[in-house]
Amino acid sequence: MEISEQCVVGLTWTMKDTLGEVLDVLDDPVEFLVGGDDLFDAIEQALQGHEPGAKVQLQLEPEQAFGDFNDQLLFLEPRALFPKEIEEGMTFDGAALPAGVSDGIPKAAIYVVTEVYPEHVVLDGNHPLAGIALRLDISVRSVREATEDEVGRGTAGTSFFKLSPTAPGSDLLH
Repeated sequence: MEISEQCVVGLTWTMKDTLGEVLDVLDDPVEFLVGGDDLFDAIEQALQGHEPGAKVQLQLEPEQAFGDFNDQLLFLEPRALFPKEIEEGMTFDGAALPAGVSDGIPKAAIYVVTEVYPEHVVLDGNHPLAGIALRLDISVRSVREATEDEVGRGTAGTSFFKLSPTAPGSDLLH
């Protein structure tokens, strides 16, 4: 079966930056809905018409992937508002930030603690890959028809391209 709209593809990949540094390796196939919310448009377009076994290479510019870095999403907040055990790399859902943070901080973002000072913490609401051009080496492992439920939800259940809050020390992208 060829990849087309409203099908589910099982993919593996190696993701690098433009300097060749490996950012992520997905060895075990993960399923994504083509024509839903699981993949960037540029990836979906590059996959169209391919079958299992195909290898696809493409480069995504920041605007095709996680966007440009936005310095308006950096916030210096009082350390006293956060848990004592706060450390770099921790993430917070913007809707669940402690009372007392800046009034203008958008609630519809995930914030990563990028620096911890004695009196302040720096929160970054950018995706960790914002501002980075990506090179993807994708392998198509499987293609199947999407179920009615997957089409209705707009996803095969994979949220790789959405950052979720993580525990300290987690550096996984998926």
